[in-house]
Amino acid sequence: MSDSDPICPLCDRPIPDGGGSLHHLIPKLKGGKGGPTVLLHQICHKEVHATLTEAELARDFSTVAALRAHPRLANFLNWVRKRPPGFRSKVPGKRRGVDQPGRTGSPNASFAGLVSPAISIPR
Repeated sequence: MSDSDPICPLCDRPIPDGGGSLHHLIPKLKGGKGGPTVLLHQICHKEVHATLTEAELARDFSTVAALRAHPRLANFLNWVRKRPPGFRSKVPGKRRGVDQPGRTGSPNASFAGLVSPAISIPR
């Protein structure tokens, strides 16, 4: 890492060589081909796409300021700012929101479909 490393506009940490990923502020699939891009940490870029759909990005989150203001991304950014610039972690996929079928937002939501309605539990 050097003093001339670019800075991630989301988390404000330096991006080391090979640690950046180009983000289209308006997704290419939604008309952003050739449009503005920003260089983000790979982990920040993955979190953006794990959080928001292409349609949401195009409609409501096409600026760095809007991305930073999203509640889940803001929590992530507060967390990742405490990590070293080269920090990498796997970001689980398909975490976009509580409006997905079977997702209620509760911590036990992933177990909701595992209980058979035919089983009765004695009291």
